Amino acid sequence: MIEVRNLTKKYGDHLAVNDLSFTIEKGKIYGLLGPNGAGKSTTMNIITGCLAATSGTVLIDGHDIFEEPIEAKRHIGYLPEQPPLYTDMTAAEYLDFVARAKGMPYDAALRQEKEVMQLTGIEPVKDRLLKNLSKGYRQRVGIAQAMLGDPDVIILDEPSSALDPIAEHTMFENMMKAAEGRTVIFISHRLSSAVDADHIFLMDGGRITEEGNHRELMEKGGKYAEMFRLQAENYVGKGADA
Repeated sequence: MIEVRNLTKKYGDHLAVNDLSFTIEKGKIYGLLGPNGAGKSTTMNIITGCLAATSGTVLIDGHDIFEEPIEAKRHIGYLPEQPPLYTDMTAAEYLDFVARAKGMPYDAALRQEKEVMQLTGIEPVKDRLLKNLSKGYRQRVGIAQAMLGDPDVIILDEPSSALDPIAEHTMFENMMKAAEGRTVIFISHRLSSAVDADHIFLMDGGRITEEGNHRELMEKGGKYAEMFRLQAENYVGKGADA
């Protein structure tokens, strides 16, 4: 579905992405994890065509994102770290705007808008202005717009950053239902988000340092296992299990 080969991004002397290569298979759920500054968002911005690479190749369903950007982008639904919202619109108006921008037929747009609002739990606030919504609800609206248009690949950058643990769990359950048969890539520094992913890439210094599913990475006992243990202890230490 996605082929990334020898991808490199430099900012002056800083190497943000370092000769990165990996494959994303159709219909699977992937987690791209790592600390801040690891190169996660830069990599996804290149894959989605929002940022040029210094060198390398990205193919989306056989289409080169640099040579055939329109065709390649038709396969992608994307939520960047900062949701691209027009805050003077209501949530329903914004989703309708996004559906029209994606060229969706009227009947399909109405049906999908209702579906994504239910899946992300924003139906109760659909008629409120986005500027009056909490950060968590704005994040949900951002996730909803990424799902519109039946994209083959849904890429979510820190989708749960503004959600409480219960909302995060519910959102991921609903998202997985909606994404059945699609490829999902989510970026996060919260390792707990990746437990149910089919495959996890741990990124640091612009490169993939470890990969596998949650169980495999925990059994290896490498950096992923250590980071997961520390985050779990910190979470419990703040009284999250009360």
